[in-house]
Amino acid sequence: MEHHPPVSGFGVAADAPALRVDYGLSRESPLYADSNLFEEEMPLEVHVHEGIEFGILLSGRHERRFEGLVYEIGPGDVWLSATWEPHGFRITEPGSADVVVMFLPEFLGEERLGGLSWLAPFAASPADRPRVTDEGTRQRMLAVAREMQREIAARQPGWETAVRLELLKALLTLGRAWTRPRHSHTHSQARASNLPRIMPALVLVHSERGRRVSVAEAAGKCALGRAQFSLIFRHTMGMSFGRFCLRSRLGFVAELLLSTALPIQAIAQRAGFVDGSHMHRAFVARYGCRPGQYRTDNRPERQPIPQATALPRRDSTSR
Repeated sequence: MEHHPPVSGFGVAADAPALRVDYGLSRESPLYADSNLFEEEMPLEVHVHEGIEFGILLSGRHERRFEGLVYEIGPGDVWLSATWEPHGFRITEPGSADVVVMFLPEFLGEERLGGLSWLAPFAASPADRPRVTDEGTRQRMLAVAREMQREIAARQPGWETAVRLELLKALLTLGRAWTRPRHSHTHSQARASNLPRIMPALVLVHSERGRRVSVAEAAGKCALGRAQFSLIFRHTMGMSFGRFCLRSRLGFVAELLLSTALPIQAIAQRAGFVDGSHMHRAFVARYGCRPGQYRTDNRPERQPIPQATALPRRDSTSR
C-alpha cells in the first residue's frame, strides 16, 4: 500500500493519510472480489484505488464516508465508489460481514441496464448514487451478496463470470428504482469503455487537488485534443471537466476546514481559488452553508488512529 496526502475531512487524524491500495488489477485480471468478516469494531480507514468498488453489507453495521457525506449502513445496504475516489469506512458492530468487488471498466464492458449505462450510478456524486430504500430490494441485495460469497469462497472454474452476473443483477435492481438527479442528463450516455482514456486526467486531478488543472493540461495527459477530451469526459463522467475539478477542489476545502485552523483566505489560496469570496460563493452553492459554519458544525474530535498493523485482524486481506 502506498500513502496519499492526508484526507482529514473524513474525520481521521490530521496527519493520517489515505491508503492507496493496489489490488493488482489489469486488463488480464480486471476483478478483485472478497468476503470479509470483522470480528471487532474497527476505527476509520480511508482508501483510494484505481478500481471501481461495489459492496453489500451482509450483517452488522458499518459507517461509510465520502466527500461531504457520512451514513450508517446495515444488512442489505450497498455502497458504490468511483475510481480514484477517497472513501472511508468504519466497523461499528463486531461480527460485521460484507462482500466487496473492485473492478476495471472492461470487467462489465458496454453492458446496458435498460437504457442506462452501468457506469452512470458511479459517475453520479456520492449523495446521488442509488441506495436501498425498501425491504424487497434489501432482500434481493442480500441474496446477491450470499451468492457472491459462495462463488468467491469456492473459486470454481467460471467464478468470475458468476460474480459478474450477480453484480449486473444488483446494478439492474438498483437502477430500476433510482431517481437520477436532474443535472445528470448526460449519464444515460456514459460509455464505460472511455474511462481508461480519461484515467490520466482523473489521476492528475486527484494528485493535484490544491491547484486548478486546465483542460489543455488534462487533455495532453490523455493524448487527446481539447475538444475531443471535453466531449469524452462529459459523456463518461456525466459532467464537464471544469465542474469535476471544482467539485474536487471544494472537497479539498472541506478537508482543510475540518483538519486545520487556517483562515478562510489561506484555505482559498491553498485550494487554488482566486480569492476568499470566490471560494465562498462556490462552497455555499455546493454544500449549502458558509465555510465557517461548515467548520463549526462538522469538525469532529481528532483522535489519532492506529497504524494499519495494529488494526483488528479479520479473515481476509485488508481493503
